Amino acid sequence: MNMPSAQDDERPMFDKVALIGLGLIGSSLAHVMRRENLAGRISGAARSEETITRARELGLADEYHTDPAAAVQDADLVFLNVPVGAMGKVAEKIAPALKPGAILTDVGSVKAAVIRDVSPHVPEGVHFIPGHPIAGTEQSGPDAGFAELFENRWCIFTPLPDTDEEALRRLTAFWQATGAHVETMTPEHHDLVLGITSHLPHLIAYNIVATAADLEEVTESEVIKYSAGGFRDFTRLAASDPVMWRDVFLNNREAVLELLGRFMEDLSALQRAIRWGEGEKLHELFKRSRRIRREIIEAGQDTAAPGFGRR
Repeated sequence: MNMPSAQDDERPMFDKVALIGLGLIGSSLAHVMRRENLAGRISGAARSEETITRARELGLADEYHTDPAAAVQDADLVFLNVPVGAMGKVAEKIAPALKPGAILTDVGSVKAAVIRDVSPHVPEGVHFIPGHPIAGTEQSGPDAGFAELFENRWCIFTPLPDTDEEALRRLTAFWQATGAHVETMTPEHHDLVLGITSHLPHLIAYNIVATAADLEEVTESEVIKYSAGGFRDFTRLAASDPVMWRDVFLNNREAVLELLGRFMEDLSALQRAIRWGEGEKLHELFKRSRRIRREIIEAGQDTAAPGFGRR
């Protein structure tokens, strides 16, 4: 039985919230806002009529728009849930319609580039607070969302120097009500941290899957038929939204290239250890890596259940 929400019998945290983009993050925000009574009214915007139709069938919002400027009219809180490469254009389009005092935030996996592209379009009196909920799956679209997506996950803010403290407090309270933990850091540090924990692993996954598909000595049907756990799990990462990840790599190129260079050096060292039979060196590396997995589980960021808790 569901426990009563902390927001039950109270006014919603925000009178109107606009979701620009109704994919995994946008639809999950809609679900959790309904559950926790965080918004009096939800406005949803998407580019395609097909997405709007499906979102309406799912009851994600109270009003729907293909024009993002119409969606943000009178909104107290606006989420940019679009690929990072589109953030600037969307911000420019909605800027004249944003009301004074509104909070504008985003969910992009890159922060320095989003700040660069969005900040010039933020009107006087609107509070822009860049954010990134570190939560997701390889699924996309309005059907992918669920209210529990953010529970026990982290949402990182990269506030600007002149960020309004009350606006930051209200946005922090919103994310905490979704079940997320909140942390703040500089945009540059965020992009480096996410470069190693998210961006580089996805790049490696895309490349491994492509390499396997292109091997002349192994047919594609064999790759699929005999895929063991390791390769199968790489394909899960490689199934992520290609538009989103294209934009991530192009907009975090400095951090990704720096980390990729370090990775290539470490990979070369591993190659030498295998070539020269340096078993002790391999054993120490694998022990250290195994410890990291254990610490992730202890931190509550994954489950120790077999098969990652899959059915």
